[in-house]
Amino acid sequence: MKNSIKIEPILKAENLNVFYGSNLVVRGVDLVIPKGKVVAFIGPSGCGKSTVLRCFNRMNDLIPNARVSGKITYYGKDIYSKKLDPVDLRSSIGMVFQRPNPFPKSIYENIAFGARVNGFKGNMDELVETSLKKAAVWDETKDKLHRSGLILSGGQQQRLCIARVIAIKPDVILMDEPCAALDPISTLKIEELINNLKKEHTIVIVTHNMYQASRISDLTAFYNLAIIDKGKRTGQLIEYNKTEIIFNDPTMESTKHYINGKFG
Repeated sequence: MKNSIKIEPILKAENLNVFYGSNLVVRGVDLVIPKGKVVAFIGPSGCGKSTVLRCFNRMNDLIPNARVSGKITYYGKDIYSKKLDPVDLRSSIGMVFQRPNPFPKSIYENIAFGARVNGFKGNMDELVETSLKKAAVWDETKDKLHRSGLILSGGQQQRLCIARVIAIKPDVILMDEPCAALDPISTLKIEELINNLKKEHTIVIVTHNMYQASRISDLTAFYNLAIIDKGKRTGQLIEYNKTEIIFNDPTMESTKHYINGKFG
């Protein structure tokens, strides 16, 4: 794997392997996530992008028979240490999923609920407003804060979910194809939002949209499927570098082919 990133990381994976039962689904991932950057994971379906993403806040713990080997550190601390509480980790490393998943509660409570669980003691009205503004959804919601979040459009719901994550003030926001279920206008709003959020948060995003990756990310990691023992295939990180290099002058032949649309 070609990896030219030499930056002090907020997150770091070393020889990361992920198994579902006895099936090795991701093999030997080494990469660093620098603070204050947007990192895009690209590659064909089934190559392990989302699986690696979920390792960073231990969401794979919730999948039966999932097992991780190797090491992931957050500010140098092993996130798979038995001393670390995954719930505490997820308050520092939040996640936005592919499909909007607002709680069946009011817009206000969608923001306030997680903050309360994480021990917020400040002015809740102010936190709700600030979070919705940062997620660029305040104007659409300010007059209906006590109505269900489910009344919002798909794009608005996704921005509400991002506001919900912002409210717990994480260092890192993981996004698993956050625009996959959205129309082009809503997608553009999410991309503009990501550009603003990186001023305060590190963002790692999985996307199948290469144009999106090229527009919004500072660094890009290309994953692909590789053949291992007895013809079995597993996901691997092939190349990781600055986005302009990945898209304009990649080192690996398979990266060039994927970027040029020869497979995917």
